[in-house]
Amino acid sequence: MLKQKALRKILVTTMSLFIIMTIYLIPTTEKSLETNLEFEYVTALANSSIYLLDQNNLLVKTKILLDNNNLEEDIKEIIVNLKETSTNKFTDNLKGVIPSKTKLNNITIENETVSLDFSKDLLKINKDLSIKLIEALVYSLTELKEIEKVNITVDNTPLEYYPNTSKRLEQPLTRDIGINKEYSYTSLNDLTKVTVYYQELIDSDTYYVPVTKYLNNDKDKIDIIVEELTTSYIYEDNLQSILNEEVKLMDKEVSPDLLILDFNNALFDGDSKLKEEVLYTLSYSFFANYDVDVISYRVDGQEVENVIRDELV
Repeated sequence: MLKQKALRKILVTTMSLFIIMTIYLIPTTEKSLETNLEFEYVTALANSSIYLLDQNNLLVKTKILLDNNNLEEDIKEIIVNLKETSTNKFTDNLKGVIPSKTKLNNITIENETVSLDFSKDLLKINKDLSIKLIEALVYSLTELKEIEKVNITVDNTPLEYYPNTSKRLEQPLTRDIGINKEYSYTSLNDLTKVTVYYQELIDSDTYYVPVTKYLNNDKDKIDIIVEELTTSYIYEDNLQSILNEEVKLMDKEVSPDLLILDFNNALFDGDSKLKEEVLYTLSYSFFANYDVDVISYRVDGQEVENVIRDELV
């Protein structure tokens, strides 16, 4: 569960600090010894996420370690990790989408908005990946709790269109632009936009893939999410929902800070506790559509788990 992961992170951090202090306190006569320490669980220390391309050209959420203790440096590091490289530094063939020669000329942060000025190399993007480029930038940077909006310029000129397309960009950019967009509406009436996170298995590793759906549905977004995650139909064969089709939302309550969801017993799917994958899939989806701080999950009226937005990476 999420609480167990948090405890594991604390344990790994504590052990890492202990090892570093031990090395530091070794007498000087022994400091000349070569030391090659590898932390097997270094990925557990990740405290942010970025969105990288998989082999199906879908942007997937993956964790990274940011240890700069400085917002501007964290933003720079995210952009470096979003660049294409000649060698794949990420597992499972995930890759960045920013052209590798792109330079970040300037960065300004003000009122939860980051303004980025890039070199013209940013425009040397394959037309088919142009929209993914902007989505990856916006979604990765707004994973930082201090950032809600993104402005992009190229050599001090505002970017008015998605690169190499005629599709306009309305800046500042927010997550309202959507990600991995799917259009399945037949009418402009009752048009709803909702982002749902699915699970993707790549070489036995679990990733979460957001899909922004544009569809004709006048239901509440909570009901749409549950409906989408329990249906047998998913538009990409590699994406899956692990929710039992028998899962039903019995009751819900939405307040400015709290979302309370009461499901039937099928949420456990034959187990006595809520599966971590189910918790992540649901929580990512609900947080993507509702500006609440906490989600309280209940089964048959009994509280089973509380998820805090800032603790969900």
